[in-house]
Amino acid sequence: MAFPTTNATEELPAINQILASVGQAPVTTLDTTNPDVAIAYDTLLQVSREVQAEGWAFNREYEYKIITDSDKQYTIPNNVLQMDLSSISDNRNKDVVRRSGKLYDRHNHKYEISDSAGDTLKVDIVWKFDWIDLPIPIQDYITARASTFTASRIVGDNSLVQMCARKEATCRAAALEYDCNQGDYTYFGHPEGQNYYTSYQPYQALKR
Repeated sequence: MAFPTTNATEELPAINQILASVGQAPVTTLDTTNPDVAIAYDTLLQVSREVQAEGWAFNREYEYKIITDSDKQYTIPNNVLQMDLSSISDNRNKDVVRRSGKLYDRHNHKYEISDSAGDTLKVDIVWKFDWIDLPIPIQDYITARASTFTASRIVGDNSLVQMCARKEATCRAAALEYDCNQGDYTYFGHPEGQNYYTSYQPYQALKR
């Protein structure tokens, strides 16, 4: 799966929000020769990766099919943050981890992983998206979290860090609400894309 390259102009408003949180003037370009801009930008990238690695409804896929390369091995794309075999019957005798940029079967001690479907495996994936492809609530949360880190690195004022942390907590709550709405999660934990739960209906008792 290919995603468009990050456009720096899309990240610029987030950088200016981070700079504003520490009392710095906005910038018109991402000039990383400016130490404050460099810290803000590096922090934004770091936090974006960390937040996306949690796995949200927008960047997690279940039973995603991947195919082998010419060596019958499964290379992990650079934009994958997490990958594990789906919990289906065909994968119960496998235990894969990431090694040398590929999937390695710890149970069978090899990179060549066979499957009943041939040269494909079904995996659960957490993707890393470019900034432009992130939902707005997730962007807001990443920006607020990056502001907290930047405030502690550049200013070091406890009161300012605490103020940024309160903003971060508010944005995380909004991000979680967005994720819950998008994910259609259920207390009953039914399989992804399926619903085996049948609610109580009076006629079911009466017909007995």
